[in-house]
Amino acid sequence: MNINWYPGHMKKTKELLLENIKLVNLIIEVVDARIPYSSKNPDFDKLFRDKKRLIVLNKYDLSDPNANKLWENYYRSKGWSVVLYNSTDNKELRKLNKAIAEATQEIVERYKKRGLLNKTIKAMIVGIPNVGKSTLINSLARKKSTKTGNMPGVTKGKQWIRLPGDIDLLDTPGILWPKFDDEECALNLAFTGAIKDDVLVLEEISLKFVERMKQMGKENLILERYGIEAGENPLNILNNIAFKKGFLINKTNIDYHRVARLLFNDFRNGKLGNITLEMP
Repeated sequence: MNINWYPGHMKKTKELLLENIKLVNLIIEVVDARIPYSSKNPDFDKLFRDKKRLIVLNKYDLSDPNANKLWENYYRSKGWSVVLYNSTDNKELRKLNKAIAEATQEIVERYKKRGLLNKTIKAMIVGIPNVGKSTLINSLARKKSTKTGNMPGVTKGKQWIRLPGDIDLLDTPGILWPKFDDEECALNLAFTGAIKDDVLVLEEISLKFVERMKQMGKENLILERYGIEAGENPLNILNNIAFKKGFLINKTNIDYHRVARLLFNDFRNGKLGNITLEMP
C-alpha cells in the first residue's frame, strides 16, 4: 500500500521554517499522543538540532495513560522538555504556559547574565497536520493575543502571538515529509487523520486498522463498541459492523465506505477507548 501526501503548500511551509529558524529561541513541537513517533516529522530533528525544544504530547486524553508516561520519559531522555496536553480543554492552558516558561527559563537566565533584562523570547510552533496545533494556538490567543506585527526576516503577513512571560510565538502550517518509507508509520498517520481521508482508500485503511487492533490485543474494544461477535478475520468484523448498523446498499451489498467512516470517527473521537498505537 503506497500512502503519500505532500501538497505544494507543505514545500512552502518547509521554506518558511528555514527562513525563520534563526529568529527563534524555542521550538514548540506538537505531536499526537496516540502516535508520538509517527506524528513527529523526522525532518524537524535536522532543522532544529541546535534549538531548545518543547514536545507537546497533545490529545493525551485519547491515548493510553501508561503509554503516555513511557513516551514522556522517552522524549525527556533526549534532553527535551515535555508536557502532556489536551488542547480542547481550556483548563489545561495554565499547564502549557508553565511548561513554556520552564522550557525558556535557561534562555532567560542567559539573557540576564548579559544584562538583557527585558528581551523578548521568540518561539515557533510546529507539527504535522491534525495534531491539534490550531486548537492549541486558538487557546493561547484567547488568553492573550497582542499582535506584534511583521518582524524583520519574517515572511510578510505572518502573525506573531504575544504570550505571558514576554514570549512571541510564530505559528506555522502543518507539514508532513515528502515520502513515507515506513508503512506502519504511514498507516498510523492515516488512522488518526493526519493524511486527508480524501486521498486514501478508506475501505482498505479500515481493514488495516482492524488488523492492527487485533495484533495489539484490543479487538474487544471494537466488539464492545458495536455489540458484535468476533470474526475469524478483520473483514468479518467489518461485515458484522455493517450488518449491525444496517450499512447496506440495496439491502444486500455492504457499504464499506460508511463502515470505515464510522470506525475512524469513533477512534478519532475516543469512543473506542484510550488507545496508543505505538510504544517507544
